[in-house]
Amino acid sequence: MRRAIFPGSFDPLTNGHLDIIRRSAPLFDEMIVAVLNNPEKKPMFTVEERCEMIREVLPTVNTAGCTMLVESFSGLTAEFAKSRNASAIVRGIRAVADYEYELRMALMNRRLEPTIETVFLMAGEEFSYVSSTLMKQVFELGGRVEGLIPELVESRMREKKN
Repeated sequence: MRRAIFPGSFDPLTNGHLDIIRRSAPLFDEMIVAVLNNPEKKPMFTVEERCEMIREVLPTVNTAGCTMLVESFSGLTAEFAKSRNASAIVRGIRAVADYEYELRMALMNRRLEPTIETVFLMAGEEFSYVSSTLMKQVFELGGRVEGLIPELVESRMREKKN
């Protein structure tokens, strides 16, 4: 069984996240979308709300027969991956700045858990500038985010704002 985790805050889930899920799914038998509970960030959505939205949106994504699970976690990504018997951590890279950060994280994760590989996927061109932080900022300032986040997520963002 080839199991991977795809960790992140997913606050909010973007179409860039879904693109990475869709493109990495054929590489694995099972993937856990691992929603990080990071109390240092000021999230728009609770961990439970993020997990629920991901579970609702995932059936719309072609995951090529890969079983998809959604779980939340706190602490070290490498420890979570080990606890779930994952062989890989999937990460998306948008730009050079992402690569530098992700490289440091991958090397530390390898030091912590040498049997777990990090798999990098380049963001699709249409999502190379999309980040959860940017989507929240644009949305809060009244900008359009259609096509960059799932409709369900945009709807929930509107509910939060009102």
